[in-house]
Amino acid sequence: MKKQLMNVLAGLLAVTVSAVPSRAATLLVPNASFESPATTFVDINIDSWQKSSKPDWYNESGGFTWVQLTGVFRNTSPASPDHIDNCDGNQALWLFAVPEVGLFQDFNSVDWNDPSPTHEFDATFETGKSYHLTVGVIGGGGGMLQGATLELSLYYRDAASNLVIVAATSITNITAIFSNTTHLVDFQVRVPFVQVTAPWAGQHIGIRMLSTVDASLQGGYWDLDHVRLSSFTAPALVNPVRTNGQFKFILRGEPGSRCEILATTNVALPSVNWTSLGVFTNAGGDLPFAEAAANFGQRFYQARQMP
Repeated sequence: MKKQLMNVLAGLLAVTVSAVPSRAATLLVPNASFESPATTFVDINIDSWQKSSKPDWYNESGGFTWVQLTGVFRNTSPASPDHIDNCDGNQALWLFAVPEVGLFQDFNSVDWNDPSPTHEFDATFETGKSYHLTVGVIGGGGGMLQGATLELSLYYRDAASNLVIVAATSITNITAIFSNTTHLVDFQVRVPFVQVTAPWAGQHIGIRMLSTVDASLQGGYWDLDHVRLSSFTAPALVNPVRTNGQFKFILRGEPGSRCEILATTNVALPSVNWTSLGVFTNAGGDLPFAEAAANFGQRFYQARQMP
């Protein structure tokens, strides 16, 4: 768990602060809103994304070929009753609620028009950063049954090129979540701060959207749009100042994260022996903190990310 230290020396007259990390960074996901190829109605081709392979059990004589189970479509006009009111751009993706139907993208994936990887999606799991995947989803399309499921995940490929899931979110089609088919609902997948020892540290990031519906509930389709991938650096203590009898600083980190602030006069002590000043929810990303400026010869502070 990455820690940031703030050292307060000589009765709070001199302050040394660790390097300030960047705020949330948006990572490029090619064709993130499924605008390519452009279509006036529908297109089964999807640029930059690879479709899951057809399983042996799927019978294409039943009305749809495997490649027809995913594709892009143009949003209807605002006056239309089936218009998606928060579509990002002009197009979105359909994905049938059939087992194993999926779409993924990583450094080595291909699409319908590129038999070799373009390596355009080049994001990696960097040590000391956490990752959020956000996707807009609509369930219930085409008479989809209650209880049908969809999985969003972030993964990496192992040495044998197998997809290894790092974090995933399962979405269930229920009326309480999807009350209509005209408004996308955001769902997130979160990867905690990457440790040096994590198998995915330094590996290329992969994104997958996969129908995990049970065969007894298959039917209908999901609409998906606006794929967003962000990274966040570990929490830090910045902008220290002594004023009005208090020592103040800013806890900077991932919005919505919970952090514990610790303090000690002996930096050589292990963390378990530091004094906890409380656990705080950093709602907006920058959380002010103040402590009475006692006359310490030296004082060290540390921010620790909580689960």
